[in-house]
Amino acid sequence: MRQPAPVWTKRGARNLHLPVTTGSISSPMGRGSDSSPVKVELESVPTYLADSMQFVLEFGCRLAPEGSYYLMPSFRGEAADETHLCQFFHSEAEIAGGLDDMIEVVEAYLRHLAGALLTHSRDAVTGMAGTVQHLEELASSGPLPRITFDEAYGILKDLPGAVKELEPGCRSLTREGERVLMDKFGGYVWLTHPDHLSVPFYQAFDPQDPTKALSADLLFGVGETVVAGERHTDVADLRRALDLHEVPKDAYEWYVTMNERHPMRTSGFGLGVERFLLWATQHDDIRDLALLLRFNGANILP
Repeated sequence: MRQPAPVWTKRGARNLHLPVTTGSISSPMGRGSDSSPVKVELESVPTYLADSMQFVLEFGCRLAPEGSYYLMPSFRGEAADETHLCQFFHSEAEIAGGLDDMIEVVEAYLRHLAGALLTHSRDAVTGMAGTVQHLEELASSGPLPRITFDEAYGILKDLPGAVKELEPGCRSLTREGERVLMDKFGGYVWLTHPDHLSVPFYQAFDPQDPTKALSADLLFGVGETVVAGERHTDVADLRRALDLHEVPKDAYEWYVTMNERHPMRTSGFGLGVERFLLWATQHDDIRDLALLLRFNGANILP
């Protein structure tokens, strides 16, 4: 698959070259988290391998208002399985604007990627998937369907194993629930406005219902393949979200200060590259998509 640079260059966005270590983890945190960070020690200093560098992309938007992006590895603490890798490649971007703006950008990006595969890798995809019809459909698609979490819950609540609830007001879908929705909507659907407790603290509160987040997951292929969201623009909301999600504030005080000194409405997304390729090749085990497979706790060479 070709590098995504032409898409972002056309927008005027800047490519950021970033480290793989951080003191401020992004996705695996808070009361609704279902993932864990990878903690390491460097010269006796506790740190983390990056699960995402979304916070730095937000900083990048302050320097390049047209947006910032990268393609780099991400690390998670969970065990690998058919749909999940401990180490995977992350295509992430952040732009000025709200959630609807971000959804439009993601859809244009996916159409571009599908078209690029048709142009440059048609024979290879046909050899693995047996067809390129799914690429053609996505490349020529219009706006993808959307459903709110509450609407999805109304459809799925009586289906055993479709919804999980960690605590009141913290619901999410299982893979089975995602599959039911994808079947209902023809293979692609945005799941929007989830319970705020089920997403990381930095997703903005829905002004119409503060128990919900201005966040959206695009379900296709194995399920959640893109995660998008709008960020807090009000520092009081950001501090309230840190308290609500019971997140230790020390590692994020710089983030609060950035938003306080340089307020900006931004939204971003993350695409799991191997999950996209799993869909593109119509394969059923993501572990076969990694050139150099890595398992946490295993010493693998090279």
